[in-house]
Amino acid sequence: MAPRIRRLGLPLLTASVLALATACGGGGGGAGGTTTESSAKPGEKIKLTVDLFGDFGFKPLYEEYKKTHPNIEIVENVTQFNDHHSNLVKRLATNAGAGDVAAVEVGYISTFTAQPNKFVDLKQYGLDKRQADYLDWKWQQGLSKDGTQVLGLGTDVGGLAMCYRKDLFKKAGLPDKRDEVSALWPTWEQYIETGKKFAAANVAGAKFVDSPGEIFRAMVNQAPVGLYDAQDNIIVASNPDVKKAWDLSNQLTADGLTAKLAAFSPPWNTGFAKGSFATIICPAWMTGFIQEQAKDSAGKWDIASVPGGSGNSGGSHLMVPKQSKHPKEAAELIDFLTSKENQAKVFKEEGTFPSIPALYDDPSIQNFTKPFFGDAPIGKIYSDAAKALKPQHLGPKEADVRTAIGNGLGRVEQGKQTPDEAWAQVLEDVKKIK
Repeated sequence: MAPRIRRLGLPLLTASVLALATACGGGGGGAGGTTTESSAKPGEKIKLTVDLFGDFGFKPLYEEYKKTHPNIEIVENVTQFNDHHSNLVKRLATNAGAGDVAAVEVGYISTFTAQPNKFVDLKQYGLDKRQADYLDWKWQQGLSKDGTQVLGLGTDVGGLAMCYRKDLFKKAGLPDKRDEVSALWPTWEQYIETGKKFAAANVAGAKFVDSPGEIFRAMVNQAPVGLYDAQDNIIVASNPDVKKAWDLSNQLTADGLTAKLAAFSPPWNTGFAKGSFATIICPAWMTGFIQEQAKDSAGKWDIASVPGGSGNSGGSHLMVPKQSKHPKEAAELIDFLTSKENQAKVFKEEGTFPSIPALYDDPSIQNFTKPFFGDAPIGKIYSDAAKALKPQHLGPKEADVRTAIGNGLGRVEQGKQTPDEAWAQVLEDVKKIK
């Protein structure tokens, strides 16, 4: 059996840049974008298509759902991260081809909530009742810009930690117990200093970190304000926290601490199995990915706190395009898949951490451990990270801006530009994003 495709966060070094779909006409559900109620007769078979960008851990839930909804057939379509989101843009623009349920990653959520005429308002099916379940900021991310429509329900959040290779730390003469490792780097500057000590030990075949891209993303996500201000102005050039993250990320490159493995590339995947890097930014969903890619490394990995305290990387929402012929049934399926009970189940199986805070103190979550990570208290680590999360405003072209910056970091890492040259080009590239 082929290995399952794990769900990934937004790659900072994405090659493609999404464009907003043009607001042309209504959805396939009716003229002017009016949603059409399901035309199915009672007991008639209904096929719902769920479009995802990786393994969300939903398959067991589908089977459970069908026990109480025998007339529902669920077909899951999984495509690569970039293809999934760019395909959704095109399908919304042409009003054809979108699934009944579409997953959207947080880096793109504001792109799609800016098009409320293309999605079903889940409020008309009573899903506004779910507001009290959610972290407030996670709920807000799924609303239309004016806050009047519920366009998506959250699946998970990506509270941050730092995964590290205990065996490589030991070889480098560094502490390897998670509390001691966490104490090494309360700040990003101290993380870099730890990296220099690791590099000085010349551990064969291993660098300190995979690449600077996800480090940059983590640092920016920890700031009070990121790439956009609250008025949706891009503030990359004027936000000192963005420039600080840029400088520190490039310091990793200058000090020879990176393995030059672009996140989510095939060589990066192989790097997990080969032990090519000793640390990696680790939102909850990453634990499942590491386990999949480094099957023979059980017990070698552990989880420490992230420099800077917390932050978020990744997380998704489920939405219903207006093209759906069965919006009511699609909304009901979303309600089921994102329930408190099912978010807890998916976390334990896949590692994606719930966006429902009532679960964070639940003993079944708090006491959850993973043998692969040396019985690390996964539940407590990510519950604490989620509790510490501070929301950050995401702009309508968040993904495109991150891509421009990530490409700049890549040019520096590949020796094609100096940090100053790359930064100047990033600022020019960002100016073109409208």
